[in-house]
Amino acid sequence: MDHPVTTGLEDVSVVHVVRQYLPNVGGLENVVRNLVIRQKERVRDVKVVTLDRLFADPDRILSRYELIDGVEVHRIPYRGSSRYPVAPAVFKEVSGADLVHVHAVDFFFDALAIANFRKRRKMVATTHGGFFHTDKFATLKAGWFNTLTRLSSHQYEAIACCSSSDFQQFQKIAPKRVSLIENGVDIDKFRDASSQKPEKQLLALGRFSSNKRLDRVIDLLKQLNSQDREWKLDIVGMESDLTKADLLAKAEAAGVACNLQVHVGLEDVEIRSVMRKCSFFVSASDYEGFGLVLIEAMSAGLIPVVHPNDAFKGLAGQHDLITLADYSRPELAASAITERFCNLKQIPKLRQDIIGAVESHSWDHVIEQYDQLYRTALGIRGIMEA
Repeated sequence: MDHPVTTGLEDVSVVHVVRQYLPNVGGLENVVRNLVIRQKERVRDVKVVTLDRLFADPDRILSRYELIDGVEVHRIPYRGSSRYPVAPAVFKEVSGADLVHVHAVDFFFDALAIANFRKRRKMVATTHGGFFHTDKFATLKAGWFNTLTRLSSHQYEAIACCSSSDFQQFQKIAPKRVSLIENGVDIDKFRDASSQKPEKQLLALGRFSSNKRLDRVIDLLKQLNSQDREWKLDIVGMESDLTKADLLAKAEAAGVACNLQVHVGLEDVEIRSVMRKCSFFVSASDYEGFGLVLIEAMSAGLIPVVHPNDAFKGLAGQHDLITLADYSRPELAASAITERFCNLKQIPKLRQDIIGAVESHSWDHVIEQYDQLYRTALGIRGIMEA
């Protein structure tokens, strides 16, 4: 008989503050959703505060209140751009909470910190890559990080860095507050979903944003097709600053339109269906906050061949089954793909090895790390199994 675990947080109310949430789908939203689902049974009360418009569809106003996964979601208006949306209604939404958990470094991170000079509420944050997703405005970002972000950080009891690169960055400005808690991954969602036999089929999965460099993934397909017309590519995700039409136009110009399919807004069961014909996960992304989609792809049994951004390099340091390839040179990426295809044919257990490698990223481990972070922030001690 299983014995319940006492978290010490049973009387604690938690408010999560995040700029985008469901119905938007992405890495940030996925992490927060999985966290709050698991916290329902671990704390007294949990709710999510987010913006009332999706950045990808700013003209549509979402419901003010909604119950998602049994958790209250409160949506508030904002003004300004998606880069730094200003939403002062957040102050009312967090009043009365025992602990406020801020996700990402944006207006919410700064505004709640500034207000906290007077309020002195207990707050923690998760970095989710900070705001270094691209090299744009690098000088301005560095200046902001070393001034306002540094000042804001000292109003948080603890800051969870979701990747090694985040940890190294935030350790410079708040060394006594940071800890490394890599994002949990729902490794059951796509478990064992990839093709059971080797296929010359690639999958790119994630938001259609410019930093994902899907143009380079299409260049990879062009390079592969110059050698073997059997190679095909599926691109699955949500439109962002790139659309399905943009990607199809790029494929047409590259001469690979007949070997490429673009899927927008698929449900998980539909994504599994696409995965069933694929053997490889490919990404040319310049920047990732953690690499959650990479772990999800590995849980499906997809062979990962990805561009060496900081997050992917960090994960490759943990998992030698991840292949790094420079997508700025499509001939090198194509060579890595064909080599791994030969490996897959020669080593039947390679697919299962990849599935097994990601067990360490399960939410069972990560939720316990967040329990401890919360207890430390609230000064709760002496927790033991009942």
